[in-house]
Amino acid sequence: MDLKAQGLNALVTGGTRGIGRAIVSAFLEEGVNVAFCARSADAVTETVKAFAGQGARVHGSVVDVGDGDAITSWVEASAVDLGGIDIVVSNVSALAIPDTEENWEATINVDLMGTVRLVKAAMPHLEKSHSGSIVTVSSVSGREVDFAAGPYGTIKTALVAYTQGLAAQLAAKGIRANTVSPGNTYFDGGVWESIKNGNPEFFATALGLNPTGRMGTPEEMAAAVVFLASPISSFTTGTNLVVDGALTRGIHL
Repeated sequence: MDLKAQGLNALVTGGTRGIGRAIVSAFLEEGVNVAFCARSADAVTETVKAFAGQGARVHGSVVDVGDGDAITSWVEASAVDLGGIDIVVSNVSALAIPDTEENWEATINVDLMGTVRLVKAAMPHLEKSHSGSIVTVSSVSGREVDFAAGPYGTIKTALVAYTQGLAAQLAAKGIRANTVSPGNTYFDGGVWESIKNGNPEFFATALGLNPTGRMGTPEEMAAAVVFLASPISSFTTGTNLVVDGALTRGIHL
């Protein structure tokens, strides 16, 4: 399928591992130029090297999305490097699950406010685009109460509400806003690999909850993000696309 995205310019936060890295790869395969950020300089350098020469341009930067000034500077620099911004993907999470005040503050600052600041900084550029699109990455933990209820789950719910608000507010400007809510996603170096090695009983329980008998892959989540971000989805805005292998059971009418 032609996603009609070739030549567009995308920003992706958290682009060096897991779902974020898969999103960067999927955009590049569609001919989308990408500027991504992450906190580790070594990971940024390695990722740029790994994706160099794929046709579309790729830029990597070291940015802490919890730092509002750093986010704004990165967005402006990326707009210059790419020649504009058409797509914004907010993917970074603090992954702060235990119910502590520190984790509440981290999750609000990184997951929620990091997204808000990113969108605000990118808005003048999105308004100039003919294919303006925002995709936020939430979680099934934002849809149903599970083991991650507390800071993580609550703020993931807030992200969905924020994004749907954007969809209504920006529709007249031709800018779309959607959310992808991944289910449990397994990859080397990820949280579920850590749980598998450190708490195999809990891992087996989580795995057993999914009717497919497996967890998702970063590439499966990235495919949903890129599809929603692309012009082929031109009449889709304000949706929360759950990609979880039928893990969640709630019926939303």
